[in-house]
Amino acid sequence: MAYEKKIPVDLDCPLRLTISLIESKWKSCILDELRSGEAMRPSEIHKCLPEAAPRVLDIQLKEMVEDGLVSKTIYPELPPRSEYVITGLGKSLLPIIDLMLRWGEEHYSIFEKKYGVRK
Repeated sequence: MAYEKKIPVDLDCPLRLTISLIESKWKSCILDELRSGEAMRPSEIHKCLPEAAPRVLDIQLKEMVEDGLVSKTIYPELPPRSEYVITGLGKSLLPIIDLMLRWGEEHYSIFEKKYGVRK
């Protein structure tokens, strides 16, 4: 049974629309990993984000394909092999992700006390 969002996307609000595309914990991180434009296999993405459950990453990758942020190529081999690549639409979110990264770096010390030191 596939996961379906309980709350529909609010197309009347551009902010909510944008947030709905990157709202999960890992979607922004996946886009960041794919930013080079090089194709990545699911196992490579999982290795880059080891604290994320593979099932969660797989679900979020599927949603990102459905939203047009990444494309998936399945190669007809045995065993089948698939790869993900960021799309133009996904790349258009990278400036937002870059701002989020910069904000996190600039305000790291504020949250270091609450969440602990970086690994």
